[in-house]
Amino acid sequence: MKILVINGSPKGDKSNTYKLTKAFLAGIQEGAEEKSNAKGVPEAKMVLEGKAGQRPKEALEIEEIQVTRLDIHPCLGCFSCWDKTPGSCCMQDDMGEVIRKLLWADVTIWSFPLYYYTVPGGLKNLIDRQLPMVLPFMVENKDGTGSGSHPARYDMSGKKTVLISTCGFYAAEGNYDGIYSLFDHICGKNQYTSIFCGQGELFRVPELSRRTDQYLEYVRRAGKEYLMGGIRPETEAELNRLLYPRETFEAMADASWGISRENGEKESDALVFTRQMAALYRPESYPGRELVLEMQYTDLGECYQIVLGKEGSRVITDGFMAATTRIETPITVWRSIAAGEIRGDEALMKQLYRVKGDFDLMLKWDTFFGGPGSSAEGNSNAAGGGDRPGTGGGIHIPRKATDMKILLFPWMAFWIFPAIHNKTGCLVSIAVCALVPLFFYQNKKTFYDVLSGVLVSGFSMAVLLGLSDRIVLPLSYLTFGIMWTVTCLGKIPLTAHYSMNDYNGEDALKNPLFMKTNRILTLAWGILYLLTPVWTYLLMGTGLKPYTGAINSIMPIFMGIFTVWFQKWYPRKVAGGN
Repeated sequence: MKILVINGSPKGDKSNTYKLTKAFLAGIQEGAEEKSNAKGVPEAKMVLEGKAGQRPKEALEIEEIQVTRLDIHPCLGCFSCWDKTPGSCCMQDDMGEVIRKLLWADVTIWSFPLYYYTVPGGLKNLIDRQLPMVLPFMVENKDGTGSGSHPARYDMSGKKTVLISTCGFYAAEGNYDGIYSLFDHICGKNQYTSIFCGQGELFRVPELSRRTDQYLEYVRRAGKEYLMGGIRPETEAELNRLLYPRETFEAMADASWGISRENGEKESDALVFTRQMAALYRPESYPGRELVLEMQYTDLGECYQIVLGKEGSRVITDGFMAATTRIETPITVWRSIAAGEIRGDEALMKQLYRVKGDFDLMLKWDTFFGGPGSSAEGNSNAAGGGDRPGTGGGIHIPRKATDMKILLFPWMAFWIFPAIHNKTGCLVSIAVCALVPLFFYQNKKTFYDVLSGVLVSGFSMAVLLGLSDRIVLPLSYLTFGIMWTVTCLGKIPLTAHYSMNDYNGEDALKNPLFMKTNRILTLAWGILYLLTPVWTYLLMGTGLKPYTGAINSIMPIFMGIFTVWFQKWYPRKVAGGN
């Protein structure tokens, strides 16, 4: 397959649209490689502009031309290409080579931004100069487009066309009427493939790369599917999905100009950055009271507040309110976090910025400032579980969550019931262990869930076989404590497998603050259960034996209270620079 890319943007390969085009080509190449590998054909190569003479043996050839680099004069309307020099223009410039490449290509990809509801001027010149490719005779379009047309001079059957474009509106819909009309006449109605994306300027904003990269991934997928036979409806639906809601996009776009609405004067970069961050606020996350986020840019000596309310957000530049949460940071650090150059949690552990006041806002950053599809149930965040303040999460993919109750139920059954009645209690414990796998249909299992079932079944069988429960029960507590303590030496402490559900799942495992907090808590719980066998053994020799399980539940209750407190206190302590 021979592919010609016509880059019609005046910005050349730095254009936002070209990012989409590169992603589409990457998908085509990936598809070609899969086809080639399946047939035993070597990997396809790309033929860049200026290397047209190097004809590879591979199945896929791609050539690119940038309109701004070409010498193409406006059409004179002299019709010499029809009567005096049929098929050839009277002007000797680069258009002759463009026509040769158009005839060479099996697929032509037109890449351009929307300029005043149509194509950029240079590209329009190129389109006008295609007149030598048609004959002067009058014909009627079979699809009913227009009131007449001209037949092609050359056999264009089998050739395909793809349009890729971005615009500066919140949506592409309703703004490409001129483009559709133009290419309906050129190619025929519904005879070309189009990828039109609104909010195109967002592709140059590093702070929004998580969302825009996600869109580019769908464009790449579209390229692969196009080569394989056609873009799937599911992919088309994602390509037509807004990057951000209209209100969010327009607020960010307005702020990006750096000009005050009130007086038209230039605003500082820090204020513009703050306004754009405020634009990402999700009103549906409103907690029932106004929150005041204060941004203190320590390297600039500038301070602004973002008020998060029921209807939306607003930025305060003076007359400050009492801050709910205050972030003291160099703007360079916060921009790096926002651009994904450094994780927010890592920067916090290195004390590159500090947080004062209510730390809950940081723990649920994406809940307040996430993009489309962000969950309101404690997603990734700048300090507590994520990496990029002010970025959108994209599509929410339901996933199974771990559940510590699955781990605890077998142990609790063994600690309570055999102490009341040996044989019946052990049979109940074994039954609970047998039921545990049923929970894995709804929940994600961990190694410790499976191990607990095996260990408790083993202890229960030991009692049934006649081993003294006064020995087995303390031994079970000791084993449980060892299981917790040993994981502190590994990569992931035991509690992290379960508490990560509240901090955007496995992404929390990359958060050093989250991991350190859980390592401390896991060790504390491990020590508790390493000590529990001592008094358990003593209790089992007294009249309190039937109540051993209940008595041993008292300390975990206090430890649970400590855990809830520590999970909030320790990150807040670190965030404050202490």
